[in-house]
Amino acid sequence: MENPKKILVAGLGNPLMADEGIGVLLVQKLALLSQNQDISGYDDVEFYDGGVGGLSLLYKIENRRKVILIDCARMGTSAGTIRRFKPDEVRTIKTLEHFSLHEMDILKVLELAGQLGNAPAEVIIFGIEPKIIAFDSNLSDIIQKNVPRYLDDILNEIKTEQK
Repeated sequence: MENPKKILVAGLGNPLMADEGIGVLLVQKLALLSQNQDISGYDDVEFYDGGVGGLSLLYKIENRRKVILIDCARMGTSAGTIRRFKPDEVRTIKTLEHFSLHEMDILKVLELAGQLGNAPAEVIIFGIEPKIIAFDSNLSDIIQKNVPRYLDDILNEIKTEQK
């Protein structure tokens, strides 16, 4: 990839599984906000709907200075809680079935990027504790209610990089 934008903000998850889709929804909203003429400072930011793209994320993070990942995460907190992590502060408990190339463990993707020499200089993960993960295209009430706060937290992370 030639001359990618310095910052990638990627929303991960499956929007057909209720709160599992929060990362995708947030990155879509952020992309729309970045196009607003009243907001500046997003020229070097790419917003990416990573969905359940699996290993394709490996190529999207290549040659980036910073990657911000947004996903639902079971953290043992109350539903709706958002936390900011660096990869070394997280451990995975996900069990992969290995039935599809779309299946992924983000920490394994980051590890592979490092082994290939393609890891970004900085990675930030925003995890959001889900209330419901089930076949449903709607977010739970608590997650929906907190969307503005999530957007603020992520925008603040982007702005600190822009300074």
